[in-house]
Amino acid sequence: MNRVVITGAGTINALGVTVPQTLEAMREGRLGIGALDFRDVERLSIKIGGQVHGFDAEAHFDRQKLGLYDRFTQFTLIAAREAVAQSGLTFSDELAETSGVVLGTAAGGMNTWDDNFRSVYEEGKNRVHPFVVPKLMTNAATSHVSIEFNLQGPSLTVSTACASSNHAIGLAFQMVRSGMARTMIAGGSESMLTFGGIKAWEGLRVMSKTACRPFSANRSGMVQGEGAGVFVLETYVDAKARGAGILAEIVGFSMTSDASDIVMPNKDGAARAIRGALRDARMDMSEIGYINAHGTGTAANDKTECAAIADVFGGHADQLMISSTKSMHGHLIGATGAVELLACVMALRDGVIAPTLGYESADPDCALDVVPNTARDAKVTGVISNAFAFGGMNAVLALKAV
Repeated sequence: MNRVVITGAGTINALGVTVPQTLEAMREGRLGIGALDFRDVERLSIKIGGQVHGFDAEAHFDRQKLGLYDRFTQFTLIAAREAVAQSGLTFSDELAETSGVVLGTAAGGMNTWDDNFRSVYEEGKNRVHPFVVPKLMTNAATSHVSIEFNLQGPSLTVSTACASSNHAIGLAFQMVRSGMARTMIAGGSESMLTFGGIKAWEGLRVMSKTACRPFSANRSGMVQGEGAGVFVLETYVDAKARGAGILAEIVGFSMTSDASDIVMPNKDGAARAIRGALRDARMDMSEIGYINAHGTGTAANDKTECAAIADVFGGHADQLMISSTKSMHGHLIGATGAVELLACVMALRDGVIAPTLGYESADPDCALDVVPNTARDAKVTGVISNAFAFGGMNAVLALKAV
């Protein structure tokens, strides 16, 4: 079994358009959530989100190719370019044939759906552009990444709601570990901040109009964000042989299903996923110093997740640092685990624990160290990243410092 390491990372999200910008914002506890700006936003009751403001697609792509790229694909390619550049890899010959890409998204081309529904329903048009289908399909970003970087090995898209990118990274990890692939690009992308996207989420009554306050007793719901996070995964042997910089080692992955409810989380399913990741990593619970929580800012998620952590870690739970960076960049749905993995890398590599912003009052059902409001310097050698999705789909990653 191969050891699997991360040698490249890329992102674009409400905190920054690169990894360094994002990590600086996390260290400073900077808020990326603000007023939404898109067509018909005044018709929404939810008007805040973690939007990537001022994004100019034509600064990154030529106009002809933009006809094929939904916003979520644009975000993916930008993040992938940063990750591949950092890794120093060029995919050709045998490496190209044994390298692939696994990406997560919940909605795919939501902007394309929204625009074309307007065209046919609101404006009464009878025809749409011939590239609408390849632009909106959920595997579009995966396909374009494989094309741009000449990745001829296993390539697929995972769609498991809020756990999508953790599932994608975990599956890519398993492929490299088993030898199925030599190198994999993995992560997730999402751009659901459209009128139709937010209007649909309003119907669930889980959204906050004011702020995302995970684990705080006065929480009022989740806040959506958008963006992408992408990583390059390869074997430790290959990385060392070519002198690549190693950001972290992925050592464990687990996925479970609650099999109980379509929207309400289940403590047992979450706990089994955490235990499974530790078992797969062959780590003792005492080796974990930080957990990047799913931490949506809804009462159901926060309390269930804290109960699962307490169930798995017992007395060691009091020694853990736990934070939710969704409080800064919003909930990126299918991309959220990928952007949150950056906080795990920062903890392992830089010894900085990202904070949970918006924490104002203690919740007795979440009586853990949630690193409130201010980042913390702390040396940790093992971390886990939780993702618990609607539909009861859970995916947990375990990482170590190298």
